[in-house]
Amino acid sequence: MPKLLAFDTSTDQLSVAVQNGDLLFEHSGAGGAQSSTTLLPLVLQLLAQAGLTLRELDAIAFGRGPGSFTGLRTACAVAQGLGFGADVPLLPVDTLHAMAEEARHRFGTTRVVSVLDARMDQVYAASYVLDGRGIGADPDDLGRAQLLAPEALIVPPGFALAGNAFAAYGDRLAAATARHVVLPTAAAMLRLAPALLAAGRAVAPADAAPLYVRDKVAQTTEERAAIKAGAVVATSLK
Repeated sequence: MPKLLAFDTSTDQLSVAVQNGDLLFEHSGAGGAQSSTTLLPLVLQLLAQAGLTLRELDAIAFGRGPGSFTGLRTACAVAQGLGFGADVPLLPVDTLHAMAEEARHRFGTTRVVSVLDARMDQVYAASYVLDGRGIGADPDDLGRAQLLAPEALIVPPGFALAGNAFAAYGDRLAAATARHVVLPTAAAMLRLAPALLAAGRAVAPADAAPLYVRDKVAQTTEERAAIKAGAVVATSLK
């Protein structure tokens, strides 16, 4: 089995894991703003527990997004720094895919719509049909992340919802066969890694990049004014 390091800082939870053969060492805790200062010490701590050095790793997996902009930049930058320094390839993993795999692993569901709270009254979402490895039979047949209003999310028949958006949006989300509260975890990324590596998904550190989906986090003054003006016009036409 490959020797791997994985971490995710895309949500308010920081998740780090190291795999050395059949041995798994993992940590999860408070993330957010703390991730930039705690991630690297945790990586080194878990590597030491696993009896590995960075140069012995076959790959470094990181949650590329979507998710918190700051968290995605943190994960990518740390992965690139470690990859460059140790000459180790990187494996960018979609956070929504990791959430689907976590739901498969914990609840046994193989048809999943991952839904992540994107704030600003929106969600990130993608659909997955997973096999025993947490990936579809065709490695290229992965979900495509969307950014949309909760009410716009379509859940195909027989699919479960999995993610962290239920507390924020509740009944605004479509009905599903089940709702599983999960976050993207480093352990889920490690379970996905062998198939993704075999599919050629590893990249050089210089080629790694976050997946934002949303291209910005705030509206300009002009955009807010235009939206307000549009609302006024719409009201007057009723």
